[in-house]
Amino acid sequence: MSFICHYIFLGALSLSRGRFALVLLFSSLLIIGACSTPSTPKYVEEPVGNLYNKATNLLAENEYLNAARAFDEVERQHPYSVWASRAQLMAAYSYYKHGWYDEAIIASERFLQLHPGSSNAPYAHYLAAISFYDQIVDVGRDQAMTRSALDNLEQVVLRYPNTDFARDARLKINLANEHLAGKEMEIGRFYLKRSQYNAAIKRFRKVIKDFQTTSHTEEALHRLTESYLSLGVIPEAQNSAAVLGHNFPGSVWYERSYQLLANAGVVEPMQIPDAARTQSFWKRVIGIIDGG
Repeated sequence: MSFICHYIFLGALSLSRGRFALVLLFSSLLIIGACSTPSTPKYVEEPVGNLYNKATNLLAENEYLNAARAFDEVERQHPYSVWASRAQLMAAYSYYKHGWYDEAIIASERFLQLHPGSSNAPYAHYLAAISFYDQIVDVGRDQAMTRSALDNLEQVVLRYPNTDFARDARLKINLANEHLAGKEMEIGRFYLKRSQYNAAIKRFRKVIKDFQTTSHTEEALHRLTESYLSLGVIPEAQNSAAVLGHNFPGSVWYERSYQLLANAGVVEPMQIPDAARTQSFWKRVIGIIDGG
């Protein structure tokens, strides 16, 4: 190789000065490519214990991304060792702590595919669920992530009902439902403001049907009363207000519904047969959903 470099340089000297500069530039580029030998790092296999300890140390130092990659290296170098499955799960956790939720989900689901009967399967499924959950955005944006979180949290409860993971999942399910109900209410209010009453009613009914235990139920009943009054469907407006007053008598939303009916000159909504009052809340709500 040194002979080639020397030969190129001597050839350049025999040219004119103008051409010499051009040839020298070209030759220098050629010499760099031909005379240099790139150094590539050699692959060095390390003992599995060393790799795993290195990864756990990085995790302890909150170097989450480096820890995740180090745990991945454990599996890559020693895929059939007893440490490999632990490293898979620890890599998923490290990605989660770093905020790389998609990578955490992929790693968790891969662990479940390879080790479905593992004692760590409940945690892997829970880790995937909360990775979806932590990506939930405000109700003004698309709620696809909220639905994915809800589906996965419900699977945790269904598959591992007596675990701590299931207990925490139940709390998060309630919060996810609040979020989805809030989204429906936002859309319903949007339609209501634009006098698109049928579209608004559809959204408010969905809240009452699918998210009955959320904090949005009272307002949904009030908005139904408001929407039906706007359409001139007085019996449905009375029915919605009656359910609201029966189940949330001290609610500010009931006071508003009552005032709307009074302003419309409608008979007081609480004047309903005593027998109707004995019906369960959910049975009467179904009547509203089905159209009275």
